[in-house]
Amino acid sequence: MTQASLSSMDESISALLGEHGPLAQRLPGFVPRLQQQEMADAIGRVLRRGGMLVAEAGTGTGKTYAYLVPALVAGMKTVVSTGTKALQDQLFHRDIPRLTRALASPVRVALLKGRANYLCLHRLELAERAPELATSEAIVHLHGLREWAQHTESGEIAQFHALPAGDRFWLQVTSTADNCLGQECPSWSECHVVKARRAAQEAELVVVNHHLLFSDFLLRQEGFGELLPAADAFVLDEAHQLPEIASRFFGIAVSGRQLTDLARDAVRAQRGAGGDMPAIEVSARGLERALDGFRRTLGDAQRQAAWEDERAPAAALSRLQTEVRELRGLLEDCAERDPALQHCWRRAQTLAARLDLFAERVDENSEEKVGGAQVKWLESSARSFTLYVTPMDFSATFRAAIDRYSGAWIFTSATLAVGEEFSHFTARLGIEDASTARWGSPFDYARNTLCYLPPDMPDPSARDYTAAVIGAARPVLAASGGRAFLLFTSHSSLREAARLLETQGFEYPLFVQGSLPHQELLERFRAAGNGVLLGTASFWEGVDVRGSALSCVIIDKLPFAAPDDPVLQARAALIRAHGGNPFRDQQLPAAVIALKQGAGRLIRDADDSGVLMLCDPRLRGRSYGRIFLADLPPMPRTSELDDVIRFFQHLDECASAQARTDDVSEKISDEFSRRIPEEVLK
Repeated sequence: MTQASLSSMDESISALLGEHGPLAQRLPGFVPRLQQQEMADAIGRVLRRGGMLVAEAGTGTGKTYAYLVPALVAGMKTVVSTGTKALQDQLFHRDIPRLTRALASPVRVALLKGRANYLCLHRLELAERAPELATSEAIVHLHGLREWAQHTESGEIAQFHALPAGDRFWLQVTSTADNCLGQECPSWSECHVVKARRAAQEAELVVVNHHLLFSDFLLRQEGFGELLPAADAFVLDEAHQLPEIASRFFGIAVSGRQLTDLARDAVRAQRGAGGDMPAIEVSARGLERALDGFRRTLGDAQRQAAWEDERAPAAALSRLQTEVRELRGLLEDCAERDPALQHCWRRAQTLAARLDLFAERVDENSEEKVGGAQVKWLESSARSFTLYVTPMDFSATFRAAIDRYSGAWIFTSATLAVGEEFSHFTARLGIEDASTARWGSPFDYARNTLCYLPPDMPDPSARDYTAAVIGAARPVLAASGGRAFLLFTSHSSLREAARLLETQGFEYPLFVQGSLPHQELLERFRAAGNGVLLGTASFWEGVDVRGSALSCVIIDKLPFAAPDDPVLQARAALIRAHGGNPFRDQQLPAAVIALKQGAGRLIRDADDSGVLMLCDPRLRGRSYGRIFLADLPPMPRTSELDDVIRFFQHLDECASAQARTDDVSEKISDEFSRRIPEEVLK
């Protein structure tokens, strides 16, 4: 079936996903779903007519195919944006190829990521000449990268398996928006980022991620061009992440890494321009010392704090400003000698201006302090820091950004609504005029799941609360035979839980977030078959473990944002200033959506079964608890541990019966095969 015939066929898009459609005929394991067909039809209408659609699709709806099929047959240029690079890769390497084969579609597809995901040939050359990278380990990495660079087509660092994608060494050989030389780069004609963008310009379907999309927003807003090609339609999957990403991108940030990179690149640039400007190297070293002093004033603990509450770093910030200005002046004097020096000078200008913002103290009674246009805050740890200026209301900015593009906009996720209401999502993005639709999950939660609310749990603020969670969880884990996620709302609770399980003696393989890279931890958990994984925020969403390896999800607390979060505090002040209720209008909807994400880890396939254990007693003890429970899938609920034990016993009995059936079938198949002449089997 050709693209032209698909475009002209009289059947609706839903027919392609139906019982007699090409997907059912050509994709092994494909099961038609009414919700998926209805969603695909709705998206198809928006693609044809334009406008905006906000669509929530419960787990198992098959929303990926529901938006990809209309995009592939619509005959228009479409950009699909996802929440994570992992989902990007899944779409590009697995889902889209399957669909294009099943639909016999000749659509050209391109994958485009941010520049930090590609090897920078110019920075590789600089690294090879850098004396500070002359260690034996670095030399091995550089040699391997040079060999790989000779034959890689995409230059994606994830494809260089000798060095994990999260290794800090990649910072030396990848570029950022700050240090990229653009068309002045000597490796411009061979640049992997440039090649990827050219492929995106020529493709009909381009797969990007939200961070790249927002980078394009900012470039267009500032009149500096664009990263993405012009398109007729945009599909934003995992759209529930957009408000948080928007608050960061539409603000201002300056980080220790940016300043460190500036110092190092300035040294490299002066050496590349002749090495006769030693004052630049002296100034760069002074900047690095000032950076170290500033970071130490922030302490070693990982934390977030309102900048206005930070008095100690004032002197250290002043020194940091002085060092950046001095380096900026030296670079300005010689900027015309070399493109790299000129680029460093421009970066120094920008970073100096951003630091100046934090030298300005806000009056206690000013509009900004009581919840006005923006909040200044910091995020720091023992190794790094970032200073932020975050807007409190970015709805007009986001709406203006998408209005710069023509065409249709689709926003979709498994978690966008609270009850039947989408206003919490649409108001923050300024898209209140969008059409909305919601499709529930087709999975049989009533038969395959159980929601357990353990009785007699202490208040979540109690000092022994995590110990109580582990105490209540242990008999459930014994009944499930491990095979569980324990999801926590804080790293401190996770660490305490891990310590308790490790010191009390635990009979199942234990996997703790932070002990291994994220993907490796998941792979080992799946392989174990009876493991217990302890995780925080990054395991609440975007994690897909199908089958019996994950049969229980235990959540310690309702996922309310930390009360000392400076952005949350400022936004709450703004809501109060406008006569609203911060808890009702902000904290509660966000927590409901987060809990839905966490609970969604349990059932990922029609054949999955399991128990969701929600430990927080506020679900029954507070009036707002019913809002959380009402927004969960329709699971039977119990507070009796015996019900949980019987549930898992029933699962085990069903699994044993199925195993016996499979064994009998295999024996029959083997016997039947022995009776058939070998040449027939061939």
